[in-house]
Amino acid sequence: MTDPLEFLVRGDIGAAVDAVTGLDEQGRRSFADALVAHVRRRRDNWWWKDEATALAVATVGCLPTAAAAAEVLGRRNVSLRGADAEVVVQVARTRGVPWLVELAYRLADRLRRDDPVDGWEFVAGLLIAEKAAAPTGDQFVQGWLALMAWPPESQRPVPLVDRLRADMFLDALVPRLFEVDGAGTRMSFDEFMTDEKLALPRALARLAGEGRLDRTMLLDGCVSRLLRGDRPSALRVFVALHALLEPSAGEVDRHRGDYLRLLADAPGSVASMAQKTLRALDGMEVDGLLDASRAVLVRPDKALVRAQLGWLDQLARRHPDRAAEIAEVIATAADHPAADVRDRAGTLAARHGHLVAPRVVVGAAGDDLPPPAGPLPAPPAITDPDELAEEVASLLGGPTTASGLERVLDAVVRLAGSERARLKDALVPVLRRHRAGAEEHPWDRCCLCGLLGGVLHAAADPVEAGTRRGRWAAMLAALRRRTAGGPSLDPRVPPPHRLLRARLAEIGDRVGPPRRSGLLAAPTTANGGIDPEALYDRLARLGEHGAWEMDLTQALLRLPARVDEPLAARAAALGTPAGDRLAGWLRAGGLPAPDQQVVTLPRRKRRPGYDWAYDELPRQRTHVRVSPPEGVDDSFGLLTVPAGSVDSYVGSAALLWPAVLPGYRGLVAAYALPEIASSADQDLSGGAAILPLLAECGGDGGPAVDLALAYGLGARHESDRVAAVDALLMLAAAGDLDAPEVGAHLGTLAAVGDLTLTRTLQPLRDVAAAGAPLSTWRLVAAALPALLAAAKAPRGTPDLLTLAAETAGATGARIDVPGLAEVAARGGSSRLVTEARRLADALGR
Repeated sequence: MTDPLEFLVRGDIGAAVDAVTGLDEQGRRSFADALVAHVRRRRDNWWWKDEATALAVATVGCLPTAAAAAEVLGRRNVSLRGADAEVVVQVARTRGVPWLVELAYRLADRLRRDDPVDGWEFVAGLLIAEKAAAPTGDQFVQGWLALMAWPPESQRPVPLVDRLRADMFLDALVPRLFEVDGAGTRMSFDEFMTDEKLALPRALARLAGEGRLDRTMLLDGCVSRLLRGDRPSALRVFVALHALLEPSAGEVDRHRGDYLRLLADAPGSVASMAQKTLRALDGMEVDGLLDASRAVLVRPDKALVRAQLGWLDQLARRHPDRAAEIAEVIATAADHPAADVRDRAGTLAARHGHLVAPRVVVGAAGDDLPPPAGPLPAPPAITDPDELAEEVASLLGGPTTASGLERVLDAVVRLAGSERARLKDALVPVLRRHRAGAEEHPWDRCCLCGLLGGVLHAAADPVEAGTRRGRWAAMLAALRRRTAGGPSLDPRVPPPHRLLRARLAEIGDRVGPPRRSGLLAAPTTANGGIDPEALYDRLARLGEHGAWEMDLTQALLRLPARVDEPLAARAAALGTPAGDRLAGWLRAGGLPAPDQQVVTLPRRKRRPGYDWAYDELPRQRTHVRVSPPEGVDDSFGLLTVPAGSVDSYVGSAALLWPAVLPGYRGLVAAYALPEIASSADQDLSGGAAILPLLAECGGDGGPAVDLALAYGLGARHESDRVAAVDALLMLAAAGDLDAPEVGAHLGTLAAVGDLTLTRTLQPLRDVAAAGAPLSTWRLVAAALPALLAAAKAPRGTPDLLTLAAETAGATGARIDVPGLAEVAARGGSSRLVTEARRLADALGR
């Protein structure tokens, strides 16, 4: 039977217009019911471009209210990117729809946080046609900014300042730029046609000079945004706009208190701007400056502190009657972590009459870290459908965690076999609310949303299970053919994720009666591990019913990688195929140790045409190639990690892998290394979040872990560097940190420019301060030879030498540093030579 709404699937806009033209009220209600049912029923594709336009025409042409229309057009699988607003406006006017502006506002509120451009032009088209005021919600502002940075093709030859000058939303949205958190990140784009840097601040300053924008509003907005704070990268554009506005002395004086607050508390670049602005102001009040200076001089920003010391030195010369008070403030920097700053502060304080007591360093002979507590027990199993519904809501509404995912999978297997009716009542409303069960993202090979949603639907409803079972069975059959020597496995899906997808397909295919006591692979520890005795007990209870293949495979991979002959004998005595697999696994001690090779890869070749991503790639990256030992059949690919490429990413999917292979730390690190490296050499965020999870794993580390830690210490974002510090401390406490190897990789990467050395300094200081000065000294000592041998020592090398001198002196451990004596023997008084001599003296003592 032909679907009367088939024209929507084809994206036939003309047919959609014809279908809703001339309907009476009863016909419109009938058409609306059919349309809503059709949209809810269709799961095979996304709505976009012509399909989305046809859907919007039908929606506006028949639905009774803006709220009802927004429910249809605001669905997650409806993309209004490229949809034609003009034809929708024509249909609305033909019908006499009075709520088109309300619809636009509702859709503006539903713009996607991760992609606000999707649907923005459609919403703007409705508003422009109706001559309505611009919405000022955060996502509408973000979408406007994104389109200013990447305009439609027809507008690309037009300079940004001209596009802004003619934009009907300009006056409403520019004040919001200073209020929307994170807006500064999107404002930091270059002119599209000319690549002029800081295009938007330059254009705003020019429009202020023309009188098109209020200059006072822009300056006050900058100061207000800087005071409220944001990520440093999001604040840089406001610092640039502030400079372009060139505030007068009167304007600076009006904000004097604000600049003092910024000087004391703001991120480095903002504080430096405030410092320069205030230094240019005549008649600066001494008391306010001294109060701010006490906060400035304990900051780690060396350039800021040195400039403040110079300012205070000049102030003491101009006010000799207050020199002693100023000198006391200068002495605040005598405990600064940078040795050269301490030296400068001591000299200036003494010059103005305040003697600084010698700094006494008290340290332990080695690391002083608490012993590792061992993995925590896994959360208790879910035994009630209502509890499962709450956990599913948490899982679908936030980031997918390995612990949460495993609890849900174990519970649906248990409850679908015994309490399916209650499970359906509890689970289906949650699945509908979160729209679970949509297809995977077409460009993300690691997306689990379709598989996971399908499993949850199948657990709750036998009818849903029947409609999806064929697909899951086909996936498993294809996997078996490939592991038996058939076509190669998809290289875009790393093996740990491939196993996870296979498990989801198997659970979806098997979930439901008869009752099972849960999954064999349910972890017994929070890091994903399984106690061998617990797995033996589960197999004994299972008896002759038979284990699921992928479930048992995952369970075996979660066992400690060690030989256990007594338990192997008991497993063999069960007399079942699953018992025999467990026995063989325990006798082998788990997976064999793979071969690992460190390789450095250049970035890929430039693709034909406009390859916008090419210039964002690092020129090279160091990876670890992993291969199975000779003679080992690695049919599933778990022991095979190709060197990959410089632009291979999997996003947050990597955070699930430590729980897939909790006893194989080095193997998981090799899989995740491209993601971790991207946090350092491409400034991406979140790549190093896996490092503490790796530290919680067992098994050998090897070069992949050492490289991962080096890249993590040099990550662009502070959260990633903190994750690297946590992992270092955890590994050091457990005795699993190979500090010299981590340091050697760090030094090599920094010496050739593949890693920013200055980013590593504070994390390394944090490691030493947290109780691991010996590990820090061993790491830094191994990093220094490559840095000192470089034709030009990377920026930050003198500070690393300072840290080396401090940790060497605190621990009393003498480590030879090749190349140090030669640098220390050079003439002159450069910081590199001065700090090399400081370390040589520390080692000599």
